[in-house]
Amino acid sequence: QVQLVESGGGLVQAGGSLRLSCAASGRSFADYAVGWFRQAPGKEREFVTAVSGSGGSTYLAGSVKGRFTISRDNAKNTVYLQMNSLKSEDTALYYCAAAGRMYLGRWCEGAHEYDYWGQGTQVTVSS
Repeated sequence: QVQLVESGGGLVQAGGSLRLSCAASGRSFADYAVGWFRQAPGKEREFVTAVSGSGGSTYLAGSVKGRFTISRDNAKNTVYLQMNSLKSEDTALYYCAAAGRMYLGRWCEGAHEYDYWGQGTQVTVSS
């Protein structure tokens, strides 16, 4: 069982930066790949990025490449999402999720592949 709690969301101007955190409780956190998804009002949940259990590999959606970076600190049971050059279209509720797989692949884009979800943190980018 893994519990996830997101933090770090807020209101930021376009072009600004935010860092989200996803704190996990439970054992063997390094056995889980972790992904970030987002959902804007009236839209479907969208894959953003994922990191392998070790932190050695990452996978990013095309819309955020070059702007967002995912990392993890397994000693702190925390995954981070650094978001730079934010745009108004990045406005959404951001969720982290954990999947009982250590290694990444195309599967990580699918929300149904994840076993545990946090409650989300709101990111609002003003233009």
